[in-house]
Amino acid sequence: MSNKMKSHSGLKKRVKRTASGQLKRASAFAYHKSTHKSAARKRRLRGTTLVSASDIKRIKQLVAYK
Repeated sequence: MSNKMKSHSGLKKRVKRTASGQLKRASAFAYHKSTHKSAARKRRLRGTTLVSASDIKRIKQLVAYK
């Protein structure tokens, strides 16, 4: 009997893999209370970024089969 891990369903929806296997995520602080943020700041936050190197090991475990 194998002990297969379950992927974290909340994180599955928030992270995508790139072609090279890195993890891509949306920027935080983008939409909530956005009326007081400058247009340039909202434009910067609109895009996606890669998951930081310090978190990559932990997050790859949580989305193991994605």
